[in-house]
Amino acid sequence: MAFHYLPSLLLSFLLAPICIGAQTPNQPPAWATDVIWYQIFVERFANGDPTNDPTPRDVQASSDFFTLPPNWSVSPWTQDWYQQESWATATGRPLNETLFFRRYGGDLQGVLNKLDYLQDLGITAIYFNPLNDAPSSHKYDPRSYHHIDVNFGPDPEGDKKIIAAENPTDPATWKWTAADKLFLKIVREAHRRNIRVVLDYSWNHTGAEFWAWKDILKKQQQSAYKDWYEIRAFDDPATPANEFQYQGWANVNSLPEIKKVDVPVPRVSGYPYEGDIHPAFKAHIFAVTRRWLAPDGDPKQGIDGYRLDVADQIPLAFWRAFRREVKAVKPDAYLVGEIWWEKWPERLMNPVPYCSGDMFDAVMFYQAYRPARNFFAEPTAALDARQLADSLLFQWNRLAKPFRYAMMNTAASHDAARLLTCFYNPGKYKYRAHPYDDPDYKTGRPDADTYRRVRLYLLHAFTNVGAPHIWNGDEMGMWGSDDPDCRKPLWWPELTFEPETRNNIQKGPQATDPVGFNREHFEYYKQLTRLRQKHAVLRRGDIEFLQADGKTLLYRRFEGKKEIFVLFNLEAETRRFHLPRKGKYRDLLTNAVVGQDIDLAPGQGMVVGKG
Repeated sequence: MAFHYLPSLLLSFLLAPICIGAQTPNQPPAWATDVIWYQIFVERFANGDPTNDPTPRDVQASSDFFTLPPNWSVSPWTQDWYQQESWATATGRPLNETLFFRRYGGDLQGVLNKLDYLQDLGITAIYFNPLNDAPSSHKYDPRSYHHIDVNFGPDPEGDKKIIAAENPTDPATWKWTAADKLFLKIVREAHRRNIRVVLDYSWNHTGAEFWAWKDILKKQQQSAYKDWYEIRAFDDPATPANEFQYQGWANVNSLPEIKKVDVPVPRVSGYPYEGDIHPAFKAHIFAVTRRWLAPDGDPKQGIDGYRLDVADQIPLAFWRAFRREVKAVKPDAYLVGEIWWEKWPERLMNPVPYCSGDMFDAVMFYQAYRPARNFFAEPTAALDARQLADSLLFQWNRLAKPFRYAMMNTAASHDAARLLTCFYNPGKYKYRAHPYDDPDYKTGRPDADTYRRVRLYLLHAFTNVGAPHIWNGDEMGMWGSDDPDCRKPLWWPELTFEPETRNNIQKGPQATDPVGFNREHFEYYKQLTRLRQKHAVLRRGDIEFLQADGKTLLYRRFEGKKEIFVLFNLEAETRRFHLPRKGKYRDLLTNAVVGQDIDLAPGQGMVVGKG
């Protein structure tokens, strides 16, 4: 049975992008459909400069939302992830409560050292998790938006002095720290290798160490920034108690939430809503945005776009203004929003309101990953081939073509279990996805069948509509459950790692797994990146499902006279696939010659073209 897109003219009429003015592009940049994304979490990527490793003073927030133990130190990069350090053991807390205290010293020098590795892997775009100066490992709690974290650069103490001498409300006083300059060098070196760079920011909240928030803590109602945040009550100096109350994002007090204004109706979680944020705070955001897009006024030296965290938490009027601001500085900049759950863990959000021409160019497209996982893995909520095709067509056909081709097709990330572990465990996606919630959740090295199924999924991901995305380390064969276990230090081949304890926090007998760079897995990723780069039809061609029967799937990517066929057999027996045109074909991964009729063994996939 064949599945087809709606006729292109009808689709364009129904889903044409909204025109938002001649000066603001209303479609994604052309380059977005051609890239292969690689997401970097710098603190765990590579430690290229041990002299800048964080100290307790760098990590400890003066607001005392947590207290480091007195003997705290940076953790060894190669230690067993599930082994508590001596300082962690001394706290008397369980492992899951001390993991967030860990720092490993990853930095920008480590990234610079590995750019050739990324180029060899076939990466053409980097999405950095937040780099802004912050005490946490994840950096979503900024002390400052407009500077790179001091411990990511070569001179933390010197950078602190530069930052302290500035007026954070006046961009004219902002200087370039050593960390800032190193990041701009990375941008230049990435561009020299034809790699785009996108930065991650959350405009929904700051950290408790953010300069405006600290002013509020000191001055209360007299602070010039008191209207920037969701403050419920100020302290009454006439009483001994502290009545100060505010909204922390997701009820986390160390992440004070930015105030939303002009919201016409009550917000409903999981749905977009109208409104804006305080104009002075918005002006500060726009100044930061321009700083990285066009350093010293030069767009050629700047980044290529932004990934916007928890985008559904921020009103739509702000995002429309943000797009206008960004595109005025750099028309071909890429804006990708994080929208996720309409109702966790059952329904994902609708991307259409955000990807219709006036806000984002794309979203992190988990909407394409979840049905694919339910087909290629063996989950409890399994899909057959027809259900997979229907699910993908539903997602694509409600988006105009430029947007569905520009999607960042995210599978694993810093906020989800690693790809191998997600396939290894049969439960619902993102539900009880680590051993701290589910004692039966498997945390060790996945079995051989899991590797095979993941590679079938990857073959699909790299021949699919939208840009493939790699969470740093997945290509190394890393495994790990949901946050924080997906944030282990990367398994570089030149390092020797301690064996990893399996399910360490659980009772009963414990096994260990050898840990290290998986060369075979890495080479398979390289095969796929080169396949996609070599064949433009896999990036820009239309898609048609020719067979979707049981657990067998056949689709073609086509553009003009060029076409490539992708076949999967997940049945228990060999299945025959019949291609629509006579002639000789070639397996594009092995270079073997095949005919019009192809017998595919159980659990196998193939990508073929004429030749």
